[in-house]
Amino acid sequence: MASIMSSRLVRVSAPLAHLRATAVPARVFISRYSTDTQQDVIKTQQIPAPGSGHVRVLQLNRPEARNAISRQLLDSLSKHVDAIAAEGGNGPTRALVISSNSDAAFCAGADLKERAGMSQAETEDFLLQLRATFKNLASLQIPTISSVSSMALGGGLELALCTHLRVFASSSLVALPETRLAIIPGAGGTYRLPSIVGVNRARDMILTGRRVTGPESYFIGLCDRLVEVLPEEEAQAGVARERTLRESIKLALDICEGGPIAVKMALQAVDAHALGERAENAAYEGVVETDDRYEALRAFVEKRKPAFRGK
Repeated sequence: MASIMSSRLVRVSAPLAHLRATAVPARVFISRYSTDTQQDVIKTQQIPAPGSGHVRVLQLNRPEARNAISRQLLDSLSKHVDAIAAEGGNGPTRALVISSNSDAAFCAGADLKERAGMSQAETEDFLLQLRATFKNLASLQIPTISSVSSMALGGGLELALCTHLRVFASSSLVALPETRLAIIPGAGGTYRLPSIVGVNRARDMILTGRRVTGPESYFIGLCDRLVEVLPEEEAQAGVARERTLRESIKLALDICEGGPIAVKMALQAVDAHALGERAENAAYEGVVETDDRYEALRAFVEKRKPAFRGK
């Protein structure tokens, strides 16, 4: 497995260094760009993107409950997703990173303590909102990335499955353990997981409910980047989480180096890959006559970096 994983295993040095000229170290941006208070269940940051706009970072912030999805957290997530969706892929938000503000967990799934006190009608309303929010997240027209350095269980993993890309730490543990609770995944796990790892591997994970490590997640294609965290570093506060978040932001910024319209059209083409050439041709028509394309051609001739404007 080591030889297979080595080509994309990300080794990040321990000191926090600049992500790139337009960004700042993880600990610095959390304070510099944060607009939230300690009481917010989701903390937000905006990292300047190359050229224009920003990468928005959402950090789940219920450490006392391992970021379990309560009604309050779900309401907050829904508002953030709706606000980005309203931009239509043409606004200042160029990419989205979802992470955790807690070392203990990315998200432990549904808040079972809160769920135990819900009526049947309240439970149904919660599930409707959860599914709608996850569907809207999966439909965003900008690149979305999950940054997972610890546990992502049940609805927590289903949340990560809604993003286009996933960056896991080697210290991460993910699972869909619902059958152990006499239920099944109910927020997209049974159809999003097979589309990512294949039916057989998804069946294995869902029927057994077993926990999958970061290296295995990378091996089966569940995550797109694997950040190495040494065993002796796992107990050090913030190391795995910040290292994984830093790599996630770097990935987002790398994507934002491309033309905004081209990135949007590429996402559409890949999402519609089942249509084959028809989807690609339709998406290509959306980039041929853009100002950004002509700017790229001029920059190539003039041997300079293009300045894309998303037009």
